[in-house]
Amino acid sequence: MAEPILSVRGLHTQFAGPEGVVRAVDGVDFDVFESRTLGVVGESGCGKSVAARSILGIVEKPGRVVAGQIMLRTGDRSIDLLTLPPERMRGIRGGEISLVFQEPMASFSQYYTVGNQITEAVRLHMQLDAAAARARAIELLDMVGVPQPKRRVDEYPFQLSGGLRQRVMIAMALACDPRILIADEPTTALDVTTQAQILDLLRELQARRGLAIILITHDMGVIAEMAHDVVVMYLGRAVESGTVKEIFSAPRHPYTRALLRSIPTVLAKPRTRLPTIAGSIPHPFNRPHGCPYHPRCSEIIAGVCESAEPPPVGREGRQVRCFLESAVA
Repeated sequence: MAEPILSVRGLHTQFAGPEGVVRAVDGVDFDVFESRTLGVVGESGCGKSVAARSILGIVEKPGRVVAGQIMLRTGDRSIDLLTLPPERMRGIRGGEISLVFQEPMASFSQYYTVGNQITEAVRLHMQLDAAAARARAIELLDMVGVPQPKRRVDEYPFQLSGGLRQRVMIAMALACDPRILIADEPTTALDVTTQAQILDLLRELQARRGLAIILITHDMGVIAEMAHDVVVMYLGRAVESGTVKEIFSAPRHPYTRALLRSIPTVLAKPRTRLPTIAGSIPHPFNRPHGCPYHPRCSEIIAGVCESAEPPPVGREGRQVRCFLESAVA
């Protein structure tokens, strides 16, 4: 496989507050490759979105990245994004790496047309006058399948449906031809038909432009459909990683297996309850000692899982953090 376009190693992002420190991202490693989709999956609160914001340097205060490397390959060399000054990072953000936010309605200004907001992004990174930037905005809206782009460019976000707003958000993210697109729950709150259209659009754009995509979701069905590689996160840690085929055909972490069991299948008997994962993700100030998943795990090794955190086992790219795997190895 070719060299990764983005490599994240030992990423730690923390939020300090009066009650203590929240380790939102607690030592995550992953690689992103050109023309491939990395799926980052896990329940709400596992650190997926914070990891994405850490890459772009937009973690809200009092959060901050306290350790790690985020290496972006540019030509024949790599640069650590965590060491860049703010003015250089602004060039990376939107120019090299773009983010599609989870809720477009909250991300757009309701006081400006979508065309104004796209042209602002274009003119920030490209030397274009107002007329050329407007033409670029119309071109982008057309590219992402917005009907009547010459008319829609002068409409406000509240005049568009949820699906159209998401398409406009993708158009804005692609305004300056980034190499990496981070899509944070891009189909949340959309109906099934519109969800399929957005996912098809992302696939088409990737095939056409060679985009590397980081797809953040809690939906294993979306991961199966879209991803090439997968990172499963739990309580700020990557508990398992591998190709989508490896994760779905031979999951090795109990949490991954539990997530997969909760997906309905065409072979399931009608009117039967889907398996659920017992309990919920612990409060960040109450992290359990030992393996963070052990209070909910049905395969716990008594006296072992409660005492220490399991180390990663396996080769790079196919790893799992579980004492069951350590015992086998």
